Amino acid sequence: MSYFAEINHGNALIVGASQGIGLGFVKQLLQDERITNIYATYRQPESAAELLALADKYAHRLTCLVLDITDESQIAEAIQKIRTQTDKLNLVINCVGLLHDGDLQPEKSLRQINADNLLRYFQVNSIGAVLLAKHLLPLFRNNEPAIFATISAKLASIGDNQLGGWYGYRASKTALNMFMKNVAIEYGRSCPNTVVVTLHPGTTDTQLSRPFQRNVAAEKLFSVERTVTQLLAVIDKLQKSDSGQFFSWDGNRLPW
Repeated sequence: MSYFAEINHGNALIVGASQGIGLGFVKQLLQDERITNIYATYRQPESAAELLALADKYAHRLTCLVLDITDESQIAEAIQKIRTQTDKLNLVINCVGLLHDGDLQPEKSLRQINADNLLRYFQVNSIGAVLLAKHLLPLFRNNEPAIFATISAKLASIGDNQLGGWYGYRASKTALNMFMKNVAIEYGRSCPNTVVVTLHPGTTDTQLSRPFQRNVAAEKLFSVERTVTQLLAVIDKLQKSDSGQFFSWDGNRLPW
């Protein structure tokens, strides 16, 4: 039996749920009878209209919280609000990620390296996740089975890197993997019932990937619904011994 199958009347937290994969997780988990309460974070209300509408419809199950993952005080405040309602989370999925934003674009060569852009990639893609792990600790320190998954990327794999480029994105996601490996080891001592993994979702039809879809074969471009279904299938099969591992959407382990 999978570890996730042991969860009953569980609480879930989706970080970065205003759109894309995060919103997809909220929609599917609302249909999952194992999950009683869902907490979902968003950064700006103007880009979270669909999520906030769901919160109105499912007010008894879905609670929305403002959270910018680059601001530790906001992380602490959001987690504290959750702790006023419950002392446990059974599933946390961090979906926050940055690939491009205005003038910030993936670098094709060293000539395009910019220190400010590199710092922004690391703030969003790496540091935010480990700060989240720091503040989540009290909600995992119990006897309940729990899974803490963070969306990474195959581009983070050093062993798989054949093309180079995309310096900031690749390196920040690689740092994310190392942070989460460390978290898995420490959680193994402080909250041993929590499985920590990073997940590669595949190329998904979202705002993050849209400018870079031209060379993606049709069968390798996933809808949000398909991506979420595939990742939940991976989560469903996790065993306690999988903590600290890096999985692709098809359940295969990826090289570091």
